[in-house]
Amino acid sequence: MSSGPRCPGCAEPCVSPRLLPCLHSLCARCLRRLGPRGEPGPAAPFSVLCPLCDAEVALPPGGLGHLIPDYLARSRGGTAAAGGCDLCAEGAAVRRCRTCGAQLCLFCCQAHRRQKKTASHAVVELENTEDCSQAGKPLFCPSHPTEELRLFCEQCDQPVCQDCVADRHRQHPYDFTSNVIHRHGNALRELLKDTQQHMGILEDVLGQIDDMGSAVHSHTEDVAAEICLFASGYVKAIEEHRDRLLKQLEALKVQKENLLHLQKAQLQQLLLDMRTGVEFTEHLLMSGSDLEILITKGVVASRLAKLNSVAYDTHPSVDDGIRFSPQERAGQCCGYEVFGAILNKVVDPARCTLHGEDLQSARQNQLTGFSLLCNDTTGERMRQGGEAVRVTITHKDKKDCAVEPTVCDNGDGTYHISYSPEEPGLYGVCVYVKGQHVQGSPFTLMVKNKFRKHRGVFHCCTFCSSGGQKAARCACGGTMPGGYQGCGHGHKGHPGCPHWSCCGQVKESSECLGGPPGSTWQRSLLRTVVL
Repeated sequence: MSSGPRCPGCAEPCVSPRLLPCLHSLCARCLRRLGPRGEPGPAAPFSVLCPLCDAEVALPPGGLGHLIPDYLARSRGGTAAAGGCDLCAEGAAVRRCRTCGAQLCLFCCQAHRRQKKTASHAVVELENTEDCSQAGKPLFCPSHPTEELRLFCEQCDQPVCQDCVADRHRQHPYDFTSNVIHRHGNALRELLKDTQQHMGILEDVLGQIDDMGSAVHSHTEDVAAEICLFASGYVKAIEEHRDRLLKQLEALKVQKENLLHLQKAQLQQLLLDMRTGVEFTEHLLMSGSDLEILITKGVVASRLAKLNSVAYDTHPSVDDGIRFSPQERAGQCCGYEVFGAILNKVVDPARCTLHGEDLQSARQNQLTGFSLLCNDTTGERMRQGGEAVRVTITHKDKKDCAVEPTVCDNGDGTYHISYSPEEPGLYGVCVYVKGQHVQGSPFTLMVKNKFRKHRGVFHCCTFCSSGGQKAARCACGGTMPGGYQGCGHGHKGHPGCPHWSCCGQVKESSECLGGPPGSTWQRSLLRTVVL
């Protein structure tokens, strides 16, 4: 006996397989294990999850028992074998009806023989059958097991038997299956063709996804190699920069230690010389005779005076202001930009300088300023800011009249000091760095009165500028014959070039020298000559 079809759900021999709407076939045992999902209703019948594809499929109104039997299961399983009973779907099939092709359990076999319509059917033992094909096998109605499915209900879209047409499908349009198979088969073939086309498209899309996945994988591997190469180069650059910084730091340490050693040796030698002079002088004064003291006094006094005149610093002149700035740009190293620099520069207030055109003069109520350039002990410019800069601007005559300057740190070793004096007069300006005066500080600042604008016109002559008006006047004092008060060309007081009518200034951008509005500008009045 050959092995029969097996259920894909439990891998056991398939007993009464039924076809789910997802086209997966399950045996009766697996179907009974499926629990319904949700609450059934007219619009929402029972649904179950297919254990093979996890699809939620709706059951027919009658439930699991009304699923379509999978008649092709036996043909898919190979040669006939012991399976479930085709009639009761509960017992194991032990015999087979050669007339109707149904597999029967022992109980249904006895009932098959007792019924009039099937009493004449030939029933044989199942193991003696050698029918390996299900093609052409007559199929019987599940509701009327003795009636063959030969008709097709068009309204219900399902095969039926004669009893069904007379009962539940009464007045439904129907036809023989042989007459409708071509139409329904062709429609199914068209759907199959469309589905196959979609399958081809999906296979192409999946192939493209696979190709894109391969491309992404290859590209990420290339990028990963670039990252590793970049990181290894960066690490190498950082290590070289670290070694360079440590070497620079070691050189600074040796340089400063050598300078300290030199200062120490010089001071030790000076101390030794002084100790020798002191010991000799003390011995001379204590043990020497008067004559010996007088004889050696000159050379001893000269030696001591020379030792006392040696200048030495009471504080070490080597600063320990070495610091590391991680944010400082350090240029290129192995093709990579690196950061971090050793800062050894210390600002020297005595070497800081002041710059600006308006250092010595300013205008009342006019914003002006100057710049401070900070340098280190060697005179080189500081490249970073952060120094303690303080500026005071005080009136010489009015002590309570002070100007509040604004100090702007440019971050590159330069500072801009801006201010706006409210009172004219002489001011004293002090600029401090770290509490010490910078070079050129303190200095005096002259604040002049507010710039006076010209009230007249910059013209060639009043007569021409006024369009020949007789009452036109000019501050230069010149007049014209005939009662005209304005100046004209050629008179002795005329400057001989364009000038301001209010004060006679010949420079157009100059400050007015006339008095305030309403005052009379005193000037010698010169009569014009006869034109």
